[in-house]
Amino acid sequence: MQDPDDLTSKDDASRDNPRREFLSLLMASGFALAVQPVAASTLATDDAGLTVGAVGIPVGKEILPAYRAQPAKPKGPLPVVLVVQEVFGVHEHIQDLCRRLAKAGYLAIAPELYFRQGDARFYPNISDLLAKLVSKVPDEQVLRDLDATADWTLKNGGDANRIAITGFCWGGRIVWLYAAHNPKLKAAVAWYGRLVGEGAPNTPRHPVDVAGSLKAPVLGLYGGQDKGILSESVDRMRAALKAAGSPSQIVVYPDADHGFNADYRPNYHAAAAKDGWARMLAWFARYGVKP
Repeated sequence: MQDPDDLTSKDDASRDNPRREFLSLLMASGFALAVQPVAASTLATDDAGLTVGAVGIPVGKEILPAYRAQPAKPKGPLPVVLVVQEVFGVHEHIQDLCRRLAKAGYLAIAPELYFRQGDARFYPNISDLLAKLVSKVPDEQVLRDLDATADWTLKNGGDANRIAITGFCWGGRIVWLYAAHNPKLKAAVAWYGRLVGEGAPNTPRHPVDVAGSLKAPVLGLYGGQDKGILSESVDRMRAALKAAGSPSQIVVYPDADHGFNADYRPNYHAAAAKDGWARMLAWFARYGVKP
């Protein structure tokens, strides 16, 4: 069931039309240009029994677009999962993952975390996307927008005592950072997110730098064949977590590559994706974030 913009303001005509256009675009979006054509393995989750669609989240004087999916007839406050986009933005795959989580009983919401800088879905290749858009997005902005998203869910049917986060690729790195940022978070699952790197103005710290500051336990899911996240960086992160006495864990699938849960891409590894999804739900439940 498609849901209209929850926060269309009748008394703010000066920005109402652009907001409607952005939210409508988000609801109608398919896959990012940089990943097309999509693979035959692409999965599609229907919205039967769900309330789905774009919502607008106030962040200061701006409106942050987000895709939300949840059970259509909840019996009470719902457990919340913040879903952090891949490098390609909140395109169809991320929306589908929200619907899968909603089918499992969660209020799942994926904010468009690049929205001030641009729309990732319209860059024709990943090189331009990284150089012209992603590199311009500050971590501080992202964490602030995730805070606003979490707050929005609590005013719209979410349970303040059951908040989790998951993210993929670019979003996997953000998950580790957010777990060190928000003390209200109960559990986190990071899928193949970068762990180490040089600091930069927009990305001053990386997961290995915050391993001792995590406020919620993180489950990291990684591919042993990932050419961008080498075993050395996984070993460094595991050592940092051990030194901090953290309950966080990292699971490596030896035969899986980067993006192994992305069923629309050639790197999709069905067995690892299925196992990772089950581990994610079990991790959430272990720390009290369950329907």
